[in-house]
Amino acid sequence: MLSLCATPIGNLEDITLRVLRTLQEADVIFCEDTRHSLQLLNHFDIKKPLVSCHTHNERMRAEEVVALLKEGKQVCYISDAGMPGISDPGAALVEACIREELPFTVLPGASATLMSLILSGLSTAHFTFYGFLPRSGKERREALSKIAGYDHPVILYESPHRVQATLKDLLEAVGDGDCAVLRELTKKFECVRRGKVSELIPQYETEPKGECVILIDPGTVERQEGEADPQAVLIALLQGGASVKEAAAEAAKITSLPKKELYALAVELREKQA
Repeated sequence: MLSLCATPIGNLEDITLRVLRTLQEADVIFCEDTRHSLQLLNHFDIKKPLVSCHTHNERMRAEEVVALLKEGKQVCYISDAGMPGISDPGAALVEACIREELPFTVLPGASATLMSLILSGLSTAHFTFYGFLPRSGKERREALSKIAGYDHPVILYESPHRVQATLKDLLEAVGDGDCAVLRELTKKFECVRRGKVSELIPQYETEPKGECVILIDPGTVERQEGEADPQAVLIALLQGGASVKEAAAEAAKITSLPKKELYALAVELREKQA
């Protein structure tokens, strides 16, 4: 059995008894960073062979995991913090097990995604997890354009070096919606700041410490009278029989948004309709 184990995102007491037992029973533990994981295992007095399995070698390691499982070994995988496979390695291991029809399971635990959603105070009825935005260029602009089309909270992970820059991009591309920035989750100096995007930007002139989570709810952006919702416009055009290209061109005239960004959003909406 391969067990993908959630690990603490800050406070070591958040590890589960089940994860500790499973790590103790493992024949080998694959991990994102052996140095980081060794600190965790030493804290709980767990002595097991460690094998590095990170973004750059995960597919190669997946074949090694398959071989071990076929030998009847108990294998665990842990990323540096949180749930493997969520903005962390782990997906290739799951793919390999499914392909080879080998057993695997997931041991739940701390989740920065769900914890930040609840702490933010934004609506929890529906949400989209986006992870890390592309750093720059066309991919970043297209991602921000998609986010602008949602009507529910969107969750982003962000480096402390880029928090203010990302907030400025969100203000420009999405609007001045309800927002929250969270950092140092589960740690002693856990911090949650809530407000409109424009209110939070000045609070990050100084770079914060620790990894951050940013949430924005595009559905709370107050639009000026006569300002059209780009997603609603595209949906109406697509449902009316327009092609993706035609819908993007017409929506650009109505909303004054870039045609390329609207085209990317139209493609996504067409795929959802299919």
